[in-house]
Amino acid sequence: MTAMLRVIACGSVDDGKSTLIGRLLAHAGGATEEQLDHARRTRRGGSTIPAGAVDYSLLTDGLEAEHEQGITIDVAYLFLDLPSGRRVIIADAPGHEQYTRNMAVAASTADVAVLLVDAAKGVREQTRRHLAICALMGVRAVIAVVNKLDATGYDQAVFDRLASEAQAAAAGFDVAASVIPASALNGDNVVERSPNLPWYDGPTLLGALTAWEPPRPGSARDYRLPVQYVIRADGFRGLAGTVTGGPVRPGDTVAVAGGGATSTIDRVLGPGGHDLGQAGPGTPVTVTLADDVDVRRGDLLTTPGALGDGLSPATAYSATLVWTSEEPLRHGRSYLLLAGPRTVPATVTAVRGRMEVVSGRRLAARTLGLNDIGTVELTTDTPVSLDGYQACRDTGGFLLVDRVSKETVAAGMVRHALRRGRNVVPHAYTVDRDARQRLKGQRARVLWLTGLPGAGKSTIANALERRLHGMGLHTYVLDGDNVRSGLNKDLGFTPEDRAENVRRVAELARILLDAGLIVIVALVSPYRADRATARSLFQPGDFAEVWVDTPAEVCVRRDPKGLYAQAEAGRLPNMTGLGQVYEPPEHPDLVVDGSGSLDDVTDELCGLLDGMPAEP
Repeated sequence: MTAMLRVIACGSVDDGKSTLIGRLLAHAGGATEEQLDHARRTRRGGSTIPAGAVDYSLLTDGLEAEHEQGITIDVAYLFLDLPSGRRVIIADAPGHEQYTRNMAVAASTADVAVLLVDAAKGVREQTRRHLAICALMGVRAVIAVVNKLDATGYDQAVFDRLASEAQAAAAGFDVAASVIPASALNGDNVVERSPNLPWYDGPTLLGALTAWEPPRPGSARDYRLPVQYVIRADGFRGLAGTVTGGPVRPGDTVAVAGGGATSTIDRVLGPGGHDLGQAGPGTPVTVTLADDVDVRRGDLLTTPGALGDGLSPATAYSATLVWTSEEPLRHGRSYLLLAGPRTVPATVTAVRGRMEVVSGRRLAARTLGLNDIGTVELTTDTPVSLDGYQACRDTGGFLLVDRVSKETVAAGMVRHALRRGRNVVPHAYTVDRDARQRLKGQRARVLWLTGLPGAGKSTIANALERRLHGMGLHTYVLDGDNVRSGLNKDLGFTPEDRAENVRRVAELARILLDAGLIVIVALVSPYRADRATARSLFQPGDFAEVWVDTPAEVCVRRDPKGLYAQAEAGRLPNMTGLGQVYEPPEHPDLVVDGSGSLDDVTDELCGLLDGMPAEP
């Protein structure tokens, strides 16, 4: 079977991608007569296409906003058949920097990139950005098309100069690029050779795509089978997933990455339930094993040798991120990592640098913003098996998702597992939390008090601890200022440092909970996502979020530390409630009035503790 070809068309705004791909579709039989008739009758604002002629860009730009603005926003997926019979999927990616995230998604599955360069504008920053993303996403074949040469009189000198620029830019990202001169508007060198370019003897765009051949994998390449679903029915137990890497055959030895168990593949069933002699990459299959091995959704089946080559589970990885969210990265904040069928909490523990896309240089960075490309270190709550992205896209790529908004904030590519991610193994001690709780005669819990500065969190925490201490209970208060005077004295008040402050306090609270203590946290913790990260560390029933809801004017009037006065004078730009936002809890376990009776608030908190489950 001829391998399918996946192509991404990219470049800067108004370089002519949509027109080029639309003409390719029309002349290669990828557009219907109805679509062509629509493109003859319809004109977008500012169009210079003569009446009755086909506006080829309309064959790819599907959104109404694209028609109105004359730019590509979403990724348009189009299909055509090459003269060789190979099926092609073309992703027409957006050119504007604002939509780089869309382009990154399209590049993640592409075999070939068609990169347009405007003959009048040359290689621009966004051209280099797209080259960088293609390189990161594993696209190793780049066809640079110097478009709009009709505007330069088909000048060979212009083409030679821009071809050198494009190839040099690609080489900076370790990518080899072939270059084709063209005019998408007039059809030069898109499908057929053009008499306007007698000095060029290379292939047309269609010819270059037709000549592409996929790399030949080595005969010993390991297979991967991420388990998407476990099928149980009438004594049948099958493991369903899509094959990546080498082929899977009955009789192959299989290992479960993570558990370490091994078995033999008994049957390989295709989509119709028929037995297959082998299943190649991209084939959805259901396999059965000869032994009763514990395999669950999210596990990864592979050859035993792959585990020795570095696929064994780890909790710490170095990765490259393409940041796609308008909210910057917060290292120390917990996100959800989605890799194939697996979803696990993950925390970015360090930002090691950011790529400067124009030069390809690595720059120092503490955070990543929209469309930034950077190198980070991250840890997962549980071990996961991930390949290096350059070795296998399917098991080396992942997404990061915000835990609160559920927004996809980054596309990630694994560079390698960190040594500490495999060498650090927690030790199970005989004296555990349950034993410590029995000794103290109490149930350990964490109460997390959040609210504006001056809301009364520390005062309430102090009163509650006095009440509990008088009852003979063992407690500890983690107060924001007290923690910042020691453990967190290296942190400031930027959103990133606040996220790390919350993470450290939450980890410390978890240790004290394990010691059997009732832990009272008094911390502004202004961001919902950071508080969600803190909650995620605890089992249901162990953690309660309490909003000390004190009116802002009361907090300002109290101003026990003089912070509001400093902020009003401009000497405290990161003051929560003035210079920085405070995000009230949406679903707190308890809301207390910090301007009311202290005894009443203490009674409410004791009632909350009594009402929390007796067992974790």
